[in-house]
Amino acid sequence: MEGSRAALRYAKAILSFAIEQNKEVEVNNDMLLIAATIKESKELQLLLKNPILKPELKKTVLKEIFGTKISSVTLGALDLLIENKRLPILEEVTKKYRTIYDELKGIEVAKVTTAIPLTEALNKQVLHKVKEITGKEITIESIINPDIIGGFILRVGDIQYNASISNKLQILKRQFESESFSS
Repeated sequence: MEGSRAALRYAKAILSFAIEQNKEVEVNNDMLLIAATIKESKELQLLLKNPILKPELKKTVLKEIFGTKISSVTLGALDLLIENKRLPILEEVTKKYRTIYDELKGIEVAKVTTAIPLTEALNKQVLHKVKEITGKEITIESIINPDIIGGFILRVGDIQYNASISNKLQILKRQFESESFSS
């Protein structure tokens, strides 16, 4: 919880500074890149959380990975996190930044859970349909969960539509159980 609150404070400060520099869109793209890179690399996750490694080494590795790919504002934010020994919460900072950035821009996040990855064509269809229904700018976050067997679960804000096979099986199971008790 403490890391989450700290991550939110850093994210707000980074967004505020990015807005002053008129680079909030660029920094948002940087945050997406950093989050994806951290998620894909177990080694990077371990490096960020390792308290034994010297901050200079972490800084060198991060500059090697992201150096020319991210803006000077984002590089400054990384330096600040390193200086304050807050690098372990970097991934959380990227998530919080994207959340408050989306709120600022009026962008809604639709979470689509499927058993297998969505194809690009299906992703576009879902994006178009959700935009049509909500009337808002939408980004899609895909979640893969083989436990749902098939179908999908769509969540936009507080609304959830569950069209998964596992949900349909649960409904059938409850119907059978209630019918067997009433007989």
